[in-house]
Amino acid sequence: MDQNTRVRFAPSPTGPLHIGGLRTALFNYLFAKKNGGTFILRIEDTDQTRFVSGAEDYIIESLDWCGLTPDEGPRQGGGFGPYRQSERKEQYQRYAMQLLESGHAYYAFDTPEELDKMRKAYEDRGETFVYDSRVRESMKNSLTMPGPEVEEKITSGTPYVIRFRFEPDQEILMQDMVRGEVVVSSSTLDDKILFKSDGMPTYHLANVVDDNLMAISHVIRGEEWLPSLPLHVSLYRAFGWEHLMPKFAHLPLILKPTGKGKLSKRDGEKGGFPVFPLEWNDPDSGEISPGYREEGYLPGACINMLALLGWNPGTEQELFLLDELIKEFQLEKVGKSGSRFDPEKTKWFNHQHIQLMKDVDLVPAFQSVLEDNEVHTDNSRVALLVPIIKPRINFIYEVWEESWFFFQAPDSFDQAVVKKRWKEDTPGKMEQLALALEGCESFTAEQVETLVKDVISRNEWGMGAIMNAWRLLLVGAAKGPGLFDLAAFLGRDEVVKRMRTGINEIMK
Repeated sequence: MDQNTRVRFAPSPTGPLHIGGLRTALFNYLFAKKNGGTFILRIEDTDQTRFVSGAEDYIIESLDWCGLTPDEGPRQGGGFGPYRQSERKEQYQRYAMQLLESGHAYYAFDTPEELDKMRKAYEDRGETFVYDSRVRESMKNSLTMPGPEVEEKITSGTPYVIRFRFEPDQEILMQDMVRGEVVVSSSTLDDKILFKSDGMPTYHLANVVDDNLMAISHVIRGEEWLPSLPLHVSLYRAFGWEHLMPKFAHLPLILKPTGKGKLSKRDGEKGGFPVFPLEWNDPDSGEISPGYREEGYLPGACINMLALLGWNPGTEQELFLLDELIKEFQLEKVGKSGSRFDPEKTKWFNHQHIQLMKDVDLVPAFQSVLEDNEVHTDNSRVALLVPIIKPRINFIYEVWEESWFFFQAPDSFDQAVVKKRWKEDTPGKMEQLALALEGCESFTAEQVETLVKDVISRNEWGMGAIMNAWRLLLVGAAKGPGLFDLAAFLGRDEVVKRMRTGINEIMK
């Protein structure tokens, strides 16, 4: 147990939380809990141009739904707040100035138009423009301008950015807990913008400064941030914080069902499955995107599914509750290659997690579905229904489809089944069975089974023919659970009534 383990999930409130982001939150949460540490939510909202109303609330609600409640965050508070970067912006300029003074950063005054012109010139030569150690000496920045001119531009309010200064031809050696040793040449990197004259930092500066001030011990994030690792490691070294630098782990991508490319919202639209934990109503377009919660998935099933996208427990076990995931989770068992998303396997997880639930805990959910369909019965009756129906459903909303005939007699009979199963002598056999059932005193599933099988045996009838015809009379189709369970639930009078009504209807 390491009380100093501190990890953060740091999303930007620019829209709904993708399940890839939710998996990042999950792995951070599991790592923190496994190591007795702290799970932090930090909202990275420095880019106000991309801010989307309601996105922060959506992120927090998604985490709550999945049971991934932060130990520190905008709502919980904590000793390292504030937990929104927009509320921390006063501090970033000080650190940007520190980098300027140490020579690790510089002012750049190039206008957007000048940069566009430079890019166009490079494109015309078939090259890519990169603002790096080779180019910066010919640009408008504090490395090429006299000090007084730089001061005059800043004083007069000329727009500027502060860029990190990479020394050329340096090997940047990094360690990643998933990928091992990573080496990058500084000559392949551009001098990234850290700070803008509007007083707002870019992600890179704010991220590193906040991770340091919040004493983050491990940065666990998506593979898309791997190209930023050389800059972030270089910033730690430039600040003199290398001994405090967190360990890094970059998680593999969640791939499309085809296995080719990163899973996107469009894939969900085409395949008819959600890619967001909760339904999202876009405040600008009004477009509604489906969510796992609203589509009937259990949070435990979503968490189980996401955990196995990239992490392998090293055993054949596939079903995990959150506490079990915490116990088994190790970053060392996270793979490097992307994991293919399988919508059908996600349904399988939901089915399995319904089976893992205690019957008594499912009664309120079953009761709610029945009431939505105008069936009002007491909890004791619903409790009898749960173990019969539970194995047959992938989603709670399927309860009615699988159980309506427990409460309503069929008003029609599947003609395809009638044609196949209803023979000339069937009415007589069914009437004989109805008479036998009328005399059954204890109408339990076991007693009904014994009686029915005895009638079939004594008359030397075929079991299949009798059971199929009986199911048709009770349900109206060739579907439903075990007939003995159904009969016991309906009771003797209702069973016999349905049988005789059905015989008459079919014989018309």
